[in-house]
Amino acid sequence: MNDLLVEFKVNTRIRPCSAHAFELKAGEELIVVDPQGQQVSDLVAFAKSDVREYLSSGRTLDYASKLWLSTGDVLYSNRSARMFTILEDTCGRHDFTLAPCSKEMFETIYGEKEGRPGCEGNLEKVLGKYDIGRDNIPTAFNVFMNVGIDPFTGALAVLPPLSKPGDFVRFKAEMDLVVGLSACSAGQSNNFSYKPIDFRIESPA
Repeated sequence: MNDLLVEFKVNTRIRPCSAHAFELKAGEELIVVDPQGQQVSDLVAFAKSDVREYLSSGRTLDYASKLWLSTGDVLYSNRSARMFTILEDTCGRHDFTLAPCSKEMFETIYGEKEGRPGCEGNLEKVLGKYDIGRDNIPTAFNVFMNVGIDPFTGALAVLPPLSKPGDFVRFKAEMDLVVGLSACSAGQSNNFSYKPIDFRIESPA
């Protein structure tokens, strides 16, 4: 651990198929941990000063000029402001193209007659206290999600995550944020083994 950081919150565990919402101040660091391996966490974020400003896949991928983001890359808002910088990444493969799983997705892809709420519903539930509703939840930065892309046809394949137990990503908040974080409910995203996600917040000394 960086000697210049003082941990003020121990790991918080997000139970399988659930989510958590919290605030981050500019300069604080969010560490997302896969405690058991091969689990995905959907990360969404909003500007604390105006939640209409949100973490944007389109802006980020446009500025990065690549699909797979890792150490040193910046995640931008829909207003082209820096929201996060990835400081450290022990996995190296994440997704920023697919929307959070939803009730309708489970019905469409998995054939469930009454789909579960999925990450979208779970994030909606915990973000409600910030007046962030379902229609405001954007494409998530899917931490540890492994999406294969055929370079010729563009076909997508959701593959088992490459993350091993204890793998983590360290994000630095570049502005005051409201953050939603989930332990993914989609079987394709976690090799059909629903597991928790851990996180902690560290503050500069």
